[in-house]
Amino acid sequence: MHSFKELLKDFDSKFSVRHFPNDPATLYDSSQYILSLGGKRVRPVMCLMGNELFDDINPDAYHVATAIELFHNFSLIHDDIMDKAPLRRGMPTVHAKFGESTALLAGDVMLVMCYEYLNKINEIHRKQILSLFNKTALEVSEGQQLDMDFEKLDSVSLDEYIRMIELKTSVLLGASLKLGAIIGGASEGNVNHLYEFGKNLGIAFQIQDDYLDAFGDPDKFGKQVGGDIMANKKTFLLIHTLDVAEEQLKHELLHLMQTNPPDKVQRVLAIMKACNADAWAKEFKEKYVLQAMNHLEEIAVMSKRKEPLRELAQFLVQRDH
Repeated sequence: MHSFKELLKDFDSKFSVRHFPNDPATLYDSSQYILSLGGKRVRPVMCLMGNELFDDINPDAYHVATAIELFHNFSLIHDDIMDKAPLRRGMPTVHAKFGESTALLAGDVMLVMCYEYLNKINEIHRKQILSLFNKTALEVSEGQQLDMDFEKLDSVSLDEYIRMIELKTSVLLGASLKLGAIIGGASEGNVNHLYEFGKNLGIAFQIQDDYLDAFGDPDKFGKQVGGDIMANKKTFLLIHTLDVAEEQLKHELLHLMQTNPPDKVQRVLAIMKACNADAWAKEFKEKYVLQAMNHLEEIAVMSKRKEPLRELAQFLVQRDH
């Protein structure tokens, strides 16, 4: 068994090639640009880990892992356009650097390239892999739409928000593991437990992401801290604060969301802290970590084989960037 770091190094060495034609450079250089910014490569490595949990890594797992990473970056390009985000991984976003129209096309060609890689895998697994990949791609789009819809609503329940997170973030983590497990020849029961492990871990991962957007160190986080607050995103922090805030604080918070003063981020953060939203967030995250680990324990392979996934879980939910 290999650690996440070992598999990351292995994947990076295979992934760090140009995935697009050279001409027209005005299009394909923008697609390659976001890949050159690096990233944690969590999802493709999870695919390799899902495979290795059950068997030696099959070369097809690298094709699927590459498709997953390209899909993830395609979604980031389009998300950044929708969010009007200026930075990604501490660098200008694709639309900020190349313009919105080119960024849209850069995402499109990246999605097409996913299917070029998926088409390379053995036909024994191809239909099942494509079916899960497509289901997941649709769910990610549904989640992104709900995320945007929530910005226009006055209130969103915690359950509605968690469902949005599941679709936008969690299903891709679960599917990355499941796609690898399918290639590794896992049984249906084991595959489903692994998917649930990834999905619950994904919710905890997103809770941490929302937490870092509000309370993280901008030098480590690589993104604009308070971006969610500026965009009035209904994050779990905001939903919880609105749920528990006394009337005066709730009124002030709603007023800040409507008026966007220059010190909005600092004032909203102060209200969140006054309502203990930061401490609550950590407890809430742990609930999903526990559910994830319970599913991992149910997978019928030797405990030692699961160790890299346990380490990954800790890394994802305790990171500071």
